[in-house]
Amino acid sequence: MTASRAESYLQQQEQRTRASRQQILDAAVRCLVEFGYAGASTLRIQELAGISRGRLLHHFPSRDELLVGAVQHLAASRIAELREEVGATIIAGDNDPARVDEAIAHMWKNYQQPFFWASIELWVAARHNAALRDALRPAERNLQNAIRETVDAMFGPVLAARPRYRQTVDILMSSMRGVSLAYGFDPRRPDRDPHLAQWREMARVLLAE
Repeated sequence: MTASRAESYLQQQEQRTRASRQQILDAAVRCLVEFGYAGASTLRIQELAGISRGRLLHHFPSRDELLVGAVQHLAASRIAELREEVGATIIAGDNDPARVDEAIAHMWKNYQQPFFWASIELWVAARHNAALRDALRPAERNLQNAIRETVDAMFGPVLAARPRYRQTVDILMSSMRGVSLAYGFDPRRPDRDPHLAQWREMARVLLAE
């Protein structure tokens, strides 16, 4: 086999490996969202991904490692998309109070994404699963850092430099996380939630010059 053919073969192998991994991760998130942690078995994930048992175990020998990796992968993809959206859709200037409203709207939309509900399944399961807790803790720490960096970009450097900015973001994130849980069984539309007006008013006051 020539060097060029060998290189082409390796590239094809890498592409197949990435494709298989992506199929597995997508299937794992779907299982978490649709069937919960208890229903996200490796057999069900394997069937949804359309791959062999051996290939699944080759990529992810541990079920919990797979589920944590799937949520983190989806969250990272969503954060990358959100950063692009921020640059394209936030039109208020750095010192414009309307920037607060736009940032809060973007933050709230994040709590209706599949990765949030998949994360909730893992958080609840981790209460009684030490191995899952150990796998989840460092991954969640890295994810939260990435989310905070993205939120900082939403608000912009001027607002992010205000003395009570970090306090404001912590309150918003905790409150949004709690309010969003009700939408697991509440048919109302999240974009009409009455808390949105309260969050905007509170943030404007706290971030005022």
